[in-house]
Amino acid sequence: MKNKILKKAFTTVFLLFTVAGFAQGNSANILLDAFYSKIKSQKNPQIIDARGADEFALNHIEGAVNFNLKSDDYEKHVAALNPSQPVFIYSIAAYRSGLLSTDLAKRGFTEVYILEGGIASWIGGGKPFYTNLKSKLTLPEYKKIIADNNYVLVDIGSKYCATCKTVKPILENLRTQYGEKLKIVQIELEESPQVIADLKTVKVFPTLILYQNGKIVFKKDGLGDLKNDVDVALDSK
Repeated sequence: MKNKILKKAFTTVFLLFTVAGFAQGNSANILLDAFYSKIKSQKNPQIIDARGADEFALNHIEGAVNFNLKSDDYEKHVAALNPSQPVFIYSIAAYRSGLLSTDLAKRGFTEVYILEGGIASWIGGGKPFYTNLKSKLTLPEYKKIIADNNYVLVDIGSKYCATCKTVKPILENLRTQYGEKLKIVQIELEESPQVIADLKTVKVFPTLILYQNGKIVFKKDGLGDLKNDVDVALDSK
């Protein structure tokens, strides 16, 4: 009986601390549809692109402002925000967004939302975006490559994505190993944003897709064990 009372008391205290923690400010990673819906529900949404200025100049969510913890005018940007209204943050992955959201939560911002998958999820989900680039690769050209080759491995990423850089040597290894048997296509956000938007399948960078005779063998949201997965798919044929 005594143990039950102590357990109940502990649970009550835990819940009180949890509620108090949320009352002081909270941040959450949310998926694209929820992120987009919440933005659309705001008359003047506070959207922050936490990437670098050079990345922002190439492409960004319309209406976003660009700054992060390393910005020289960081305090000025934060002062311009309304802490009682939701704040929406994105970057390439979660690192810069996470640092910024943590700081804003500490400053008393009550609702801070991070876009899961960052700019890859937004553009890859077909949401409206600004770009000053014309895609080098179009969707019809993409589809023709898939149709004209038996095996096609597509690598979709960004030159600003750290994980994407680790894919490159693996692709070179596969290119050497399989030669003409495997067509490798690399698509970067900074070169072909529109085809990424048109595919409507990218949720994160890198995204890796293996096709055989025009059909998807596998699609990987992230690197995983790419070399092994390709070897298994091609060696079994």
